[in-house]
Amino acid sequence: MKNHIISVFAAVAVLTGCVDLNLNPLSEGSSENWYSTDQEIELSLNGLYRPALWKNECTRLFNTDRWTDDWSQRTQLYDWVGGTISSTWSQGAGEWTNHFKGVARANTILYSMDKAKDLTPAKIAQYTAEAKFLRACFYMYLIANFGDVPFYTDYITLEEAYELGRTDREVVLKQIYKDFDEAAADLPVSYSGNQTKRATKGAAYAMKARAALLMNDWATCAEAAKNCMDLGVYKLHPDYGEYFKSSTKVSDETIFALYTSNDLGVHSYDEAATRSFYPRNNGGTSVAQPAWDLIFAFPCTDGKMVWESPLYDPADIFKNRDPRLSEVVAPFDEEFMDYIYNPRPSAATTLQVSTGLMVKNNDTKPVSKDCSYNGFVLKKFVDEEWIDDRLTDTPQRIMRYADVLLMFAEAKLELGQIDAELFNAINQVRARAYKCSVSETTKYPAITETTPSALRKIIRNERRIELCWENRRWFDLIRWRCCESVLGPGTYVYGLPSIAESQANEATGYWPFPKDFRPSMRPDSSIDMSGIEAYPGWYTREVERGFSKRQYLYPIPINERTICPLLTQNPGY
Repeated sequence: MKNHIISVFAAVAVLTGCVDLNLNPLSEGSSENWYSTDQEIELSLNGLYRPALWKNECTRLFNTDRWTDDWSQRTQLYDWVGGTISSTWSQGAGEWTNHFKGVARANTILYSMDKAKDLTPAKIAQYTAEAKFLRACFYMYLIANFGDVPFYTDYITLEEAYELGRTDREVVLKQIYKDFDEAAADLPVSYSGNQTKRATKGAAYAMKARAALLMNDWATCAEAAKNCMDLGVYKLHPDYGEYFKSSTKVSDETIFALYTSNDLGVHSYDEAATRSFYPRNNGGTSVAQPAWDLIFAFPCTDGKMVWESPLYDPADIFKNRDPRLSEVVAPFDEEFMDYIYNPRPSAATTLQVSTGLMVKNNDTKPVSKDCSYNGFVLKKFVDEEWIDDRLTDTPQRIMRYADVLLMFAEAKLELGQIDAELFNAINQVRARAYKCSVSETTKYPAITETTPSALRKIIRNERRIELCWENRRWFDLIRWRCCESVLGPGTYVYGLPSIAESQANEATGYWPFPKDFRPSMRPDSSIDMSGIEAYPGWYTREVERGFSKRQYLYPIPINERTICPLLTQNPGY
């Protein structure tokens, strides 16, 4: 019996030892006897939908958003955005491990497909397509994060694995496209019953578009996104805020998601994670908040940014703003999770709506020093389901239709195709925010800009506000190559000043920002908050970011290079 590798470059189980490796107990599952029935192959595929393997997306609540300018976490800075990662970085090692586990297991399923004696031709086609779809997804994350990676599409021996070095990621990308194409050819448009949570034809098209987007391959991105759109089975959920509620498990907007179940004891996120994001009045910790940078990314209802629009009211920063702002961030003086959310320093008490009583307000600093450090709390995703047991089974959405529309619009722009198709795609997203149809242009600020540089800023910002806190911003900053200006040394996470300063500021009638303060937009479309420093006493520098240019690619984990000396390291590590 050959020694076969289970997960090629990822803390694999040792396949040698003081036992006879020719023993193969028929009563136990193994690579030699397992893939013999329809049920066994389906169970093996089910394992590839486990959130643990999708480490970029699912391992932690809002995993990669923690490394972006959308995020504020008191005085903490994660090591990637701090510029301190190395080849011993556990996050990178974990992603390498889990994504290669996914590749290896998908390869094993494909290699073993002919062993199952009860598979119909239709089932063989479906399962093969699913395995190729999943393999392509895992390789997509690997080349996006690590660049050139070991590449194989078969079931290889341990000895063969030791001989693998790194393959040019353009070669790997061709196989990714091929896998997505072949998956799309054989996957159904939809399933029925309990099969609704598997990969579909639309998911293959959409994820191919994402792979192309990550590589700035605009022609492939536009084509794949259009193929998904032309299926005619997806549409935007009518209510943006409702889409992210725990109760919205199924929607025509969702193209690909990973599902869990509180009833079955399998949760999307655990107690420690969820508590970080809801207010202290509800028993949360308010550890992490939407950054001030994100607050100012939302335009006014005339479509203009706050530094351009006469509609911006510095005394009420939620007034006359894109409706998505009040769905992403809890507005002041409105009910949120049974309390009127009011972080102002004068609000020592607040109304508990269910009882009608005024209670101590733990969401203002004079009462609780550990409440939100910048005055804002997350509303998107957060709802009452989180309160009772601090657990949630909100679907972990990997791809939704709004993302496809925005990918299509961006790809068309970069191809120089500024046309009706582009505007229809992006304006569908914007119109939904105002709960109207794309044709009702008097009810929302339709995008009509045709100058490429100006339209690029609009499209990039639209992606930011539509997809914020969905693990998309970090990938966008990487592919736009603007991390130095957005996250580099000299950029800061800002928070509220001292209690005394905040009280003095509130007395002016403007809080938390001074009346005359307006941020600006950098050429890359990110928000430049540095102008706040012209107003001493209105801010604190919570922490300085420190992105290093080498981190556009992860380091190859040191343990993998020790095992496989042919693996070269990425520059700068």
